[in-house]
Amino acid sequence: MARRSYSTCNGSLNPSIQVEHLALIFQEEYLIWVHVQSVKNKFPCADATYSIEAMMQDGKALQSGTSHNLGQNFAKAFEIDYLDRNNNRKLVWTTSWGVSTRMIGGLIMTHSDDDGLIIPPKIAPIQVVIVPIFNNDQERVQTFEFAEKISNSLNEKIDKLQIKIDTRDNLRPSDKFFHWIQQGVPVRVEVGPRDVKKQSAMVVRRDVREKSAVPLENISEHIVELLERIQDNLFQRALDYRQTNTRTATSYEEFKEIIADEGGFIFAHWDGSKEIEAKIKQETKATIRCLPLENRSETGKCMVTGKPSEQEALFAIAY
Repeated sequence: MARRSYSTCNGSLNPSIQVEHLALIFQEEYLIWVHVQSVKNKFPCADATYSIEAMMQDGKALQSGTSHNLGQNFAKAFEIDYLDRNNNRKLVWTTSWGVSTRMIGGLIMTHSDDDGLIIPPKIAPIQVVIVPIFNNDQERVQTFEFAEKISNSLNEKIDKLQIKIDTRDNLRPSDKFFHWIQQGVPVRVEVGPRDVKKQSAMVVRRDVREKSAVPLENISEHIVELLERIQDNLFQRALDYRQTNTRTATSYEEFKEIIADEGGFIFAHWDGSKEIEAKIKQETKATIRCLPLENRSETGKCMVTGKPSEQEALFAIAY
């Protein structure tokens, strides 16, 4: 968690919003999480709190970043001041923001399946693994040499540290394949004696398990494009899942049915009272995750009390 001090209110307000936006960009472009960016119920002693909320594959919410504009509250409590240009003592304006190791858990819960990890290519430690397949020493030499050719071709476009040749000879090919599936490596290249003769290789995607035979002369371009397609597909898959599992409730009965039967995100009007918020949590386990910054500002009536509501809140069961 980072904390900074500023000489003006605007100096603290703008970074609070900017940092949250940077966290959102990183998580959407690299981790491929799809978020709702919002103002959240305020952290104690904060003037405003901004957060980004992501949906996991089980429909539960994960708060994946917060940024607090603390105003001068902490400065007053702990006497944090400075000398301005006129040599006068002034209280600072402070912020507190950050993300945590929960990003790792969120990455796993967003993309992975029952067979193991699925890691987006942009952050994968190994983007491509090449697996030679052989039955004797002669085939071992042939497939290893061919794997090196593929690796050298890829080195022109991909960091060599993100390319690995599986040189183990104590495992069956199927065991090697499953090992790399579990590790979430985006692309696997299979090289057998027949592939060496054909001067081609079998290229396998981790995200959708598709296989295609690719000639050696085209393999580097094909894999680079494939990594981009995998990145885009993971984002679209997460976006489609969130959209499919985001609903609106106009009554408390409808809200309770959705939470019990389907889960996910629910937009609903709330009258702003802590008592109603506590009642909803006690009866449904759902909490207000945030107040979205965009597109949900229309007024209405609280789904529980019928009192006026300035905008819809985002509810979900959370980790």
